[in-house]
This record gives sequence, structure tokens and C-alpha cells, in this order.
Amino acid sequence: MSDREQGGAAAVAATPRAPETRPDPGLHRIVIVGGGAGGLELATRLGDTLGRRGEAEISLVDRGRRHLWKPLLHEVAAGSMNVDEHELDYLAQAHWHHFRFRYGEMIGLDRAAKQVLLAPTLDEEGREITPRRTIPYDTLVIAVGSVVNDFGTPGVAEHAIALDTLAQAERFNRRLVNACLRAHTQHGPVRPEQLHVAIIGAGATGSELAAELHRTTRTVIAYGLDRVDPERDIQITLIEAAERILPGLPPRISAAATGVLTRLGVEIRVNAKVSEVRADGVQLADGGFIPSELVVWAAGVKGPAVLAELDGLEVTKTNQLVVGPTLQTTRDADVFAFGDCAAAPRPGHDRPVPPRAQAAHQQAEHLFRQLRRRLRGEAPEPYTYRDFGSLVSLGEERTVGNLMGFLSGKSMMIEGFVARIMYQSLYKMHERALHGWPKVALTTLARLITRRTEPHVKLH
Repeated sequence: MSDREQGGAAAVAATPRAPETRPDPGLHRIVIVGGGAGGLELATRLGDTLGRRGEAEISLVDRGRRHLWKPLLHEVAAGSMNVDEHELDYLAQAHWHHFRFRYGEMIGLDRAAKQVLLAPTLDEEGREITPRRTIPYDTLVIAVGSVVNDFGTPGVAEHAIALDTLAQAERFNRRLVNACLRAHTQHGPVRPEQLHVAIIGAGATGSELAAELHRTTRTVIAYGLDRVDPERDIQITLIEAAERILPGLPPRISAAATGVLTRLGVEIRVNAKVSEVRADGVQLADGGFIPSELVVWAAGVKGPAVLAELDGLEVTKTNQLVVGPTLQTTRDADVFAFGDCAAAPRPGHDRPVPPRAQAAHQQAEHLFRQLRRRLRGEAPEPYTYRDFGSLVSLGEERTVGNLMGFLSGKSMMIEGFVARIMYQSLYKMHERALHGWPKVALTTLARLITRRTEPHVKLH
């Protein structure tokens, strides 16, 4: 168990500690639970304004100690990213930007007492790091993101790895590198399933991971693992239950991505429902079987289980918190929710705001303004989602996507170098929200320099 994982049932049942002492009892307490892209951006902006001027006490709660932009996790899993150059320490960010970081996982909520309940955290030896405790709030913002939905499929928990967290992405990469080393040093030939990767779910994460793995696995083998033949021994299979990959994006983007992946040698299975994940591969509902010892589950999203245990707050069938146009939960005006964990209404559409990084970024900016209005006693304004399109990066091979609203409100498909630059700019916008442009420019330059002196894939 890592030091980011939480204690067991016995520890959770312990007597809670008293709420933490406040530095100024008169300050309005804004607590943000979840240090993902949206939560961390919101805490940073509120800290730089309300926190710095002493107008409110800003606290960020997360069960991990470090942050990485979630759309980059497929690069970590493939081994094409040096995490040390991109991760951010919550304690450091809190110190620099005038908010408080509280390490722990939310396991409950007392709305009457206005307290968030945190589980104790334990280290690898089972020793307590932080105790079970409560964090008081006046305004609570929940931004805990989403997790993959395995739909109760047998074997997923035992034999597949999701890419919800940095720890999971690093775990898959270690398994991948170890599998290549094992195949190189073993006495017998490479087994059919030994270096096969099955990716279940062909949304953006699954499709991007398939393209990235095609390059990185061959790069790893090029570092002296000459007993492995990448063309013969490595196979990447992308499995999708819908009739095409990237089912949530326009068909022409799906077609372009299919063409790129097919040319790379990725096997694409559509209209393929998974009935079971086994240690040696993936069983399909139609009786087919895909041999693979490396399985990634990237199909479906839902809210974390804790959202159904938050003192009666309303949730959807997929366990997302139901919020109104102002992003306030339907049963408590003092509790806001945004990002992937919230089902925010989208006027004129049957479905809520989609779980995309651009939505979390927009909602963080909106809540930054609305929470300041709230402190002034003004009513919050409704949030309106603006769809700027979607971009899918297929490694260094190609980037495809569409932009919305740039040509008389119509969609424009882009690809190639321009699309690649725009895809990279999304991450730069996130970094700018956390650090400002001067630091972003310096860190970008530093990464370009160090990349020339390091392997282009993670080898350990």
C-alpha cells in the first residue's frame, strides 16, 4: 500500500479528531475537495486573491500529494513522459499561492455541522500519517473527478489496470517494461499473449494510448532487447463496444483516427462487448477471445463511490452529483460540485455537460467569479458550457480534431501540425492557470534541453 492510499475499515471507525484550529475564526472557509485540473486551478486562483488578501481561508483536500494533468496519464502509462518534470507537489503549490493543503480522502460529509470527514492515511508499513479528522467549511466545492466504469464485468479488478490516477499509470508502465525484459531473458520463445496489449474502450484515452504504445514499445526494445521482434511479438488491440472508435466525437474524426491506427498496425475491434477479463486475455460476448497479459480498462466513466455517501446529496445513476445551473447541488446551496463528478445541466441538450478537460477549466473560472460574488452577498450566476471542439493526439504520428465556433459557428476539422500545436496548447493553458506564463516558458525550455540528454522512454 502506498502512502497515498487510505486506511482500512478499522481505522475509519476510529473516533474522529476535533476540527482543525482556524488561524482567524472570522474568515469565510472555502474547502475544495479534489486536486485535479479544475480543483487545483480554482484553489490557486482563490488563494492568489482572497487568500493572499486575507478575505477568506482557502483549503484544498486531496488523497494524493502530487498533481498531474489527467489527459497526460496515457503518456505516463506508455512511458513517453518523465513524470518528475511535470508533476506538481500540492504542499508547494499551497505555500506559493496562499491556500492550505489537507492530505486525506473524503469519506463522508456532515451537512448540518458543515464538516468534511477525512479518512486516516497510512504509509507502506501501515503506520498512520494523518489521523481521521474533520475539516469545517462555510462553502464546500467538490471536484473529485471520475473513475472508469467496469459495469460489473468479471475479472476487471483482478486482471486489468485503469488509468484514473498517476499511480495506476505508473503501475502499468512498470508491468509493460518488466514484460519486455522478461521476454528478452527467458529461455523459451515469447508466448502469444505475453507482449499483447488489450485496451478496452476506444475513447480518447484508449485511442491515444494505443498510438503512444506503438512507438514506445519499439523504442524500449531498441535499447538492446534484441531477442524480441516488435513486428512479430507485440500486438496492440483496441476494443470498443460501439460501432466505431471515438464514439463521442464526430464521425470524420473517428474515421481519421481509425486510418492512423490501422496504418500503425493497431488491431481495432468494434461492436465488441467484453464479458470477462482473464489472466491470459479478454473474453468477448460473441465467443471470441483476445490473448493478452497486459489489459487496460478505459471504458465508461462514473462518479467515485463516496459521492453516494455524502449525507443525502442527490446523485445520478452513474453516481455523479446533481447540480443546478449555478453548479450548486440540488439539496444544499452551500455545496458546489463541478468537473467530471457533477452532472451539470446543458440547456438545449438531453445530456449534461460532457466530462472533458475544457469543461472543468471553464467551470473553475466560473466558480472563481461566483464564489467572490457569494462572499459579497450576491447571488451566483448560471454557468453556460462552451464547446470549443475536441482534439485527439495519436502520438508523434498525427493529431486530429475539430474546432467549434471559429467559422460562423460551424465546426472545422483540423489535423497535422496545427492540430498538434493546439493540442499541446491545452496543457500550457492549464500550466498557465497554475504558474503564470513566465514560469511556463522557463519550464518548457528546461524540458526541451533535458530531453536531449535522456532516453525518450521510461526504462525502469
